[in-house]
Formats: sequence, C-alpha cells, structure tokens
Amino acid sequence: MKLDILAIGAHPDDVELSCSGTLAKEIAKGKKAGIIDLTRGELGTRGSAEIRDREAQNAAKILGVSVRENLGFSDGFFINNTAHQLEIIKMIRKYRPEVVLCNAIKDRHIDHGKGSQLVSDACFLSGLRRIETIHQDNHQHPWRPKIILHYIQWMEIEPDVIVDISGYIDQKVASVKAYKSQFFDENSNEPSTPITSNNFLDSVTYRARNLGRLINTEHAEGFTVERCPAVDSIFDLI
Repeated sequence: MKLDILAIGAHPDDVELSCSGTLAKEIAKGKKAGIIDLTRGELGTRGSAEIRDREAQNAAKILGVSVRENLGFSDGFFINNTAHQLEIIKMIRKYRPEVVLCNAIKDRHIDHGKGSQLVSDACFLSGLRRIETIHQDNHQHPWRPKIILHYIQWMEIEPDVIVDISGYIDQKVASVKAYKSQFFDENSNEPSTPITSNNFLDSVTYRARNLGRLINTEHAEGFTVERCPAVDSIFDLI
C-alpha cells in the first residue's frame, strides 16, 4: 500500500496531539495516510502498553488512517543507531510516502528529540540504493520522502509552516480523548502527571486557536522544516 502521508511518533498519542488535524483534513480530501508508533509507551505513569495499544487503534479509526503499526522500540531507551534506522527504513520503503510528519526537533520528553533525528536520518538513508532491506521476504527498493515536517509538542517552537485545520478540531480532540488512560479523567485514581490536567487537554484546542489566529483562520497546526519550502507561484502563499 502506498501512502501519501506517513506520520511517525515516538509514543502512541504523539501524532494525535500534534498533527492529527492535518491528517484528518488530508484524508477527507482523498489522501491516504498512516501512522507508525516507535514505542508502546510502556514507561508511561498511567495505563499500560496493552491499554495504549487499544487506545491507539481507536484513535486510528477516528482519524480514518489506512494503517497503523508499532515498531516496539524500547520506550525511553531507543537510540539513533543502525538497527533502529533500518527498521524505519523498512517502513518508509514499504509505504513510500511523499510526506513524513515526525516528532519535534527538541522537547520536554527525551524520546521526542531522539525520535525526530532518528526518523530524519532514516528518511535520508532510505533513498540510498546500496542500503539493502528485506521486509516480509521481499527485497525493497530505495525511497526518499519529498517533504519531512516536524510537528510541535510540549515546547512552544516557532513554526515555519502553519496548516489550516479549521473544521477538523473536533476530530483531532476526539482522537486525543481516545487515550483516556493518559489524559484528564476526573474518575481516575492513578497518579497525576504534567499531561493529566484539564488545562493540558484544553491546550490542544487553544494552541490550535492561537496558531489559527496567526494565519487568520479558526484552527491550525504548526511544523518546522528541514529545507526551504518551495512554491510554484507566489500566489500559492495566499
């Protein structure tokens, strides 16, 4: 299956919190999108890996993505090395996306910055024909995505590109709330964390509103880029 967009996150819920509005909008326009989670989030204070597996699949249904896979890397301890790069290269060559969305370049959680660089490196290496990979007994061909965008997470990083997601905020919030074990739940007896407050859950919407304000729309999501964005015409910027 060839995908137009592949969103990759260090943990289940990274994608939902950061770029799910963009995914939902493009899927509604007929694009095929998928999600790859690098870890199962097993070090999370609340819930469990098994619970988050189920929550991730529920969120995927809400967004309408074509596929969601988990690579099972070690939460908190995966590194940017050959073994991890090759596993991501296999996914890039399997799905051959035009666009890859990945973690913030730096963030509060150490896995986010690590995941960002790991995916970026793998996207480049995936285009080298002398790197041979086999997936499900099939020899894979080189593939390099045309665009790599890094979404924004905990830290307020200034975006290079802002995407209008007006009309898709409810779908985005619903996908986030699919992770009931992780976010605000007044009936939960589990320990509090920085992301379990009602304020954090509300921040998903008010960040989208603020980014929307910057481009004169209702809601938006922001990304940073690795190379200068190109347009065919200056009128594409209107």
